[in-house]
Amino acid sequence: MGRVGEPKRKAQLMGIGRWVGAIALLLSGCQPEPTPTQLKIGTLLPVTGDLSQYGGSMQDSARLLVDEVNQCGGVMGKPVVLVAEDDQTEPAAGSAAMTKLAEVDRVAAVVGAASSAVSSAAIEIAVRNQVVMISPSSTSPTFTERSRQGEFQGFWWRTAPPDTYQGEALAKLAQAQGFKTVAILAVNNDYGNGLISAFIPAFEAVGGTVVNQDKPVRYPPDASVFDSEVGAAFKAAPDAVLLIAYPETGSLIVRTAYQQGLLGQRTKLIVTDGMKEPNIAQAIGKNADGNWIAAGLLGTAPSAGGAGLNQFQQAYPAKFKRAPKIYDPNTWDATALIVLAAEAARSLTGNEIKAKLSDVANPTGQPVTNVCQALALIRAGKPINFEGASGSLDFNAWGDVTGKYDIWTIAPDGTIKVIGAIAVTGQ
Repeated sequence: MGRVGEPKRKAQLMGIGRWVGAIALLLSGCQPEPTPTQLKIGTLLPVTGDLSQYGGSMQDSARLLVDEVNQCGGVMGKPVVLVAEDDQTEPAAGSAAMTKLAEVDRVAAVVGAASSAVSSAAIEIAVRNQVVMISPSSTSPTFTERSRQGEFQGFWWRTAPPDTYQGEALAKLAQAQGFKTVAILAVNNDYGNGLISAFIPAFEAVGGTVVNQDKPVRYPPDASVFDSEVGAAFKAAPDAVLLIAYPETGSLIVRTAYQQGLLGQRTKLIVTDGMKEPNIAQAIGKNADGNWIAAGLLGTAPSAGGAGLNQFQQAYPAKFKRAPKIYDPNTWDATALIVLAAEAARSLTGNEIKAKLSDVANPTGQPVTNVCQALALIRAGKPINFEGASGSLDFNAWGDVTGKYDIWTIAPDGTIKVIGAIAVTGQ
């Protein structure tokens, strides 16, 4: 048996221990985070899901840029660290991945997301943690409006122009094709709804009519059967149907239209940048005569025509033995801008990096396209104007870039060909 009063004493000691532990935990939580010693960049890209045809290639583009930077001294004398996360083309997964990047990996900046819906879900987490977010392909106009309202505090940027511009490009394409009436069939997310809002007034401005503007046909992003949606879009026999989709679901929709006997008839099909994937014809398939169903399909996509494009187009195939895809130049540029802004700021934190993004890209310094040359100029104290692979990267106050749009088609051999360009004003 223990001594009299020992249980009480043990209880007191246990209570004191708990208080000491709680105080220690509290104090540890108040300690400042360790100062970063290397630039850490995250990627939030769709390695799986509806945009997986793009995500892996975009990830490779970011890695290629970081590897090149590390071969010429890194940032502030140390190698850049790249932390990759798969957003699965799903907002919930993207939010979880962004939380990990910001709060566990403690990256200073993130390249991504690709999907506007995922970016919309992730940006609040980025802002809360003072993480710069540069999307290579989230084109919804809602980001411009939210930026105007001060929601992003300067942490949001993108190297692809907003769909305000693509709406105008699509309207001009439809007009050039002689289309007077168009019906819309779109994915029901930020990307689809943003383009709907941009296209309708732009098409009306050139004298066109959207026959279902009061109720465009929308489909869920995770849908796999589209018989009713396709039937509804083609029902009024417009001159064209505008399909706003990603490759996985978009290819199923085009195949469904073919199976319903709606292709090759009076109503034509025009598509957006979300469908410009090198293997889209193969995904849609061939007809009974052995010809590609998608041959002749017309679409628009942001032009990748920056001064640095040739360098990127040489480096990418040399490394990966394949051609880059539509938003790979934008991804390369997004990663480069983070690196250059960090070197210019002499800082590894997002709050300092965001303040230098416009400085390294807008036309007030020496034009330069090679990222290592740009770093050398910055280290020498010289202002630069980095001109990327995707464009001039001249940002406005809301983190947007302007640009022109390619007109692309699918040739009889199933390959994608650029057959023209459309200048846009964004007005």
